[in-house]
Amino acid sequence: MNFRSRTAITLALVAAVSLGGSSLRAADEAPNANAGTQVKNATSGVSQDRSSKSPEEALFVEKCGMCHRQMGMGTIILARRMDPAVSMLEARRDMPVEFVVQAARAGIGNMPRISRGEVSDAQLQVIARYLARHDK
Repeated sequence: MNFRSRTAITLALVAAVSLGGSSLRAADEAPNANAGTQVKNATSGVSQDRSSKSPEEALFVEKCGMCHRQMGMGTIILARRMDPAVSMLEARRDMPVEFVVQAARAGIGNMPRISRGEVSDAQLQVIARYLARHDK
């Protein structure tokens, strides 16, 4: 083995020992809150409005709000297909009870069907009447 090879191996071993020692010290130290990769929320900390003013609205929020309120996948997809001002179901005036029930049970577009195990027939009727109201 020549001088250069021995020197390269020695330097590699020194580097490995140095790195190993520093990682042992780091394990004993308190974790740095700023260390590592940080991912920021795409919505800059904004959270979805989960409030409600009535039992009917509370049921809609519980069962449908995740997708059909602000920042929900259903709202985002509908905003691509129609006027964004009416992409939230609660803002629409063109959904009769029968349409809401059929869309929920059979699925529509990208929306999967909603089973009776997820939303009972009675609950779906309450939600459908809430969305079909015309005094919005």
